[in-house]
Amino acid sequence: MSAEATNPATPGPVTGPAARWRARIDLRRLGRAALLGPATRDRLPDAISHVVEAHRAHHPDADRDILRRAYVLAESSHRGQMRKSGEPYITHPLAVTLILAELGAETTTLTASLLHDTVEDTDVTLDQVREQFGEEVRFLVDGVTKLEKVDYGAAAEPETFRKMLVATGNDVRVMSIKLADRLHNMRTLGVMRPEKQERIAKVTRDVLIPLAERLGVQALKTELEDLVFAILHPEEYEHTRELIVDNASRADDPLAEIADEVRGVLRDADIPAEVVIRPRHFVSVHRVSRKRGRLRGADFGRLLVLVNEDADCYGVLGELHTCLTPVVSEFKDFIAVPKFNLYQSLHTAVARGDGQVAEVLIRTHQMHKVAEAGVVALANPYAPPSEESADGEREDPTRPGWLSRLLDWQEAAPDPDTFWSTLREDLAQDREITVFRPDGGTLGLPEGATCVDAAYEQYGEDAHACIGARVNGRLATLSTVLRDGDTVQLLMGQDPASEPSREWLEHAHTPAARIAIQRWIATHPSQEEPHEVEEREPAPRSAAEAPVADGPAARPGSADVLVDLPGATVRLAGCCTPVPPDDITGFAVRGGVVTVHRVGCAAVARMKDAKRAEVDVRWGDTTECRVTLFAESFGRPHLLADLTEAMALEGAEIVSATVEPPTQQRVRHTYTVQLPDAALLPALMRAMRNVPGVYDVSRAQTTGV
Repeated sequence: MSAEATNPATPGPVTGPAARWRARIDLRRLGRAALLGPATRDRLPDAISHVVEAHRAHHPDADRDILRRAYVLAESSHRGQMRKSGEPYITHPLAVTLILAELGAETTTLTASLLHDTVEDTDVTLDQVREQFGEEVRFLVDGVTKLEKVDYGAAAEPETFRKMLVATGNDVRVMSIKLADRLHNMRTLGVMRPEKQERIAKVTRDVLIPLAERLGVQALKTELEDLVFAILHPEEYEHTRELIVDNASRADDPLAEIADEVRGVLRDADIPAEVVIRPRHFVSVHRVSRKRGRLRGADFGRLLVLVNEDADCYGVLGELHTCLTPVVSEFKDFIAVPKFNLYQSLHTAVARGDGQVAEVLIRTHQMHKVAEAGVVALANPYAPPSEESADGEREDPTRPGWLSRLLDWQEAAPDPDTFWSTLREDLAQDREITVFRPDGGTLGLPEGATCVDAAYEQYGEDAHACIGARVNGRLATLSTVLRDGDTVQLLMGQDPASEPSREWLEHAHTPAARIAIQRWIATHPSQEEPHEVEEREPAPRSAAEAPVADGPAARPGSADVLVDLPGATVRLAGCCTPVPPDDITGFAVRGGVVTVHRVGCAAVARMKDAKRAEVDVRWGDTTECRVTLFAESFGRPHLLADLTEAMALEGAEIVSATVEPPTQQRVRHTYTVQLPDAALLPALMRAMRNVPGVYDVSRAQTTGV
């Protein structure tokens, strides 16, 4: 009897290319072989031969003796123990090890997998494992043993998952063994009571399937999804099964016809490629049916094109888009920008004249191996890099990477509830975007992430000093939601005592951001969020209302303006506040007053249209001046104090100031200042722009007079 046959809820055997990624052996036959006991030293036991065969398909030079010795120890230790299904217990570690061997796991992982239950369930000790197989195998067995001690039935408890992560010991191979262990247990779950099946399925859905996704082990993830689907949603599962069966009984197969057409296109282009049909697994068919309604023949699978070189992937894409009708909106390039779990592939879709659309995945054979097996296919990710891989091979993203960051998060979280809530949100994310840094680097973020998330992803807790961002070259607030392909430049302040805003929590979606902000808040419980409004004028006014004196008597020390109109009183316009050496012009208004404007002021055109008498004016000898400046900034604590201090250091006397209430974290300041020399104005404006948080300073230029 096969492993699947012991579980009535199992969706049935997978066909097509994916089938090779799951165990298809007779566990009862292995059980009978296991009862025969250990073989002689020069003969490989029949029960382990399947594992060695699968292992050497990926690692031809692998040492089979260590696997033989591990099997002998495991079999003798578990002898007499039985599974609930009635098979000898040794069939379980054998099946788990075969799953990993077919995925391409290296020898150390397989050795630990064979022994993963010995320390927990038999008299074998960790010291014995170290003596016979070395420290690395002992470390992995110890990690899996600790995982086994976690009460998965209480996985909704925050502390439970936290312990589970610590038990991995920051080694992704521990988690790989646990995932394979859970897969085999799910395959044989039919012997359990229905309520226990449901409990285990929910934990698998909430915790282990997202972990498999993060580690890139799609072969395990998709089968686990189908097994969980069958248990938790039996009616929808049965409906989906009927759809698949009905489609399989069709006389025509549009996907096969499109595959033949693709083969012809690539053959004519002289591109060596293998074109195969990948049937969708049950959950995938269910999702597509909910999205599209009535399914057509091409919706039940996708075409997979396997080539030898990266460049051939783009060659295939070009031929398909030239010779067939592409669905441009379906194109995605995960080769140039791999997903966070190492996944690489080109995604596209082509349409036939009858409206059938076939999705196409294009990748190399190596990309396909990693796409199916994720980090398991990376051999030993903890071995020193070889000379061949030292020049650009991508490293295992989980060390340091996602798994390492999980451990950092759980250490940094102020309490288990905070860690659990933020992590559950992260695990629930099944779509990712990639944004680019100005230096050419990339950041992988969940869909819906903001500039706040980008800041903490790039800078960690140093992101407390972030004051703003530029998105695609334009200034943006930290609450701005990022889109796939955006370029993000984060603007950092220089104050080491910078504090995050509590408002950032509303815009933070990643665990890194939320935990860092909440940790800061937890360590500063008595501090209120600084409100700059306390430093502002009691009644904020618009720029047009900024108090500017109306005559020379009220403006001591202002720059002299000579006017060719005897007896006239000169008034510098508040709308543009001209200072030497601005080009200026004057207009006669009521009461013998001449208003002086900058030539480029918008009010000048209106004065001329109103037939105001234009008067020649020019600067006198004195250089003192009064000018109104606008400053645009991001809101942050102590900004007003820093800005006014910088202005004072440049010799500016602040005559009046208004600060408008912040709008989406942006603040607008208006200052009227007295300068001893108009030549100091450029330096003053530069000093104001250099204050962290200030992104623009300009001269007053309003539409009023």
